[in-house]
Amino acid sequence: MNFSEELKKRTGETEEIIEGFLPPEEGRQSLIMEAMNYSVLAGGKRLRPLLMYETYRMFGGAGETVYRFMAAMEMIHTYSLVHDDLPAMDDDRYRRGKLTTHARYGHAMGILAGDGLLNFAFETAASAFDCADGEEELRRAAKALQILARKAGVYGMIGGQAVDVQETGRAVDEETLLFIYELKTGALLEASMMIGAVLAGADDGEVELLEQIASDVGTAFQIRDDILDVTGTLETLGKPANSDDRNEKTTYVTLKGLEKASEEVERISERALAGLRSLSCKNEFLLELIKALIYREK
Repeated sequence: MNFSEELKKRTGETEEIIEGFLPPEEGRQSLIMEAMNYSVLAGGKRLRPLLMYETYRMFGGAGETVYRFMAAMEMIHTYSLVHDDLPAMDDDRYRRGKLTTHARYGHAMGILAGDGLLNFAFETAASAFDCADGEEELRRAAKALQILARKAGVYGMIGGQAVDVQETGRAVDEETLLFIYELKTGALLEASMMIGAVLAGADDGEVELLEQIASDVGTAFQIRDDILDVTGTLETLGKPANSDDRNEKTTYVTLKGLEKASEEVERISERALAGLRSLSCKNEFLLELIKALIYREK
């Protein structure tokens, strides 16, 4: 398998799925749809829906119910970035090499675009009930929706973001920092792999193991992001480097240094990969995808 070519192909397929669920830009409120779609289509790795679909495939999933959750996941991830870029948060004007949503459409419309994406995500995920075939698929869709809601909310991504904002400008210890990473970054990765497994019919033990694997991937991913924020450039990152330092945020690099941060990425990622290899079902592409994400350069 040529991983680079296969990644490009599968990312393109994922893009098409996501685009198929975006709202048409029509009606008197068409500008909000335009801002929402601009935000989603501005680029990105489509990591979360890819992880969801590859986990779904690994457990033998077939059908299109998962497509709705893939699109919903990317909408939720995108809304979080739109709000993260706002002047009241990180105040970034560029993401993925393009103007951020608030920089393009204004502060108020940036807020509303994020709100719109969050609400439309759950509208999209809930549409899975309309295409579920039988009681078992309905049960799986309901469980998947529960996971999505919890991992995106105050016990997941929003909770991590809240603590991150609360601690900005103050030195935090390693325990607090890892708590932020687990929720802010890890929660949606956990949800992605858990939902893929649930929709495919994995048992509770397998779903629990995937939650831990994805949590480790999220922590390693975020520490790697800290490293890139110091060593990268606007051209390679698609956003300004040293933004964490400018916003007075403690990162794993400021806490432990570059060398220790790199060692932690290696240790945590190896634990995640070992967990994935321990499953009875296999997906070589998923394994290579996780490796590529953890050791990325942008």
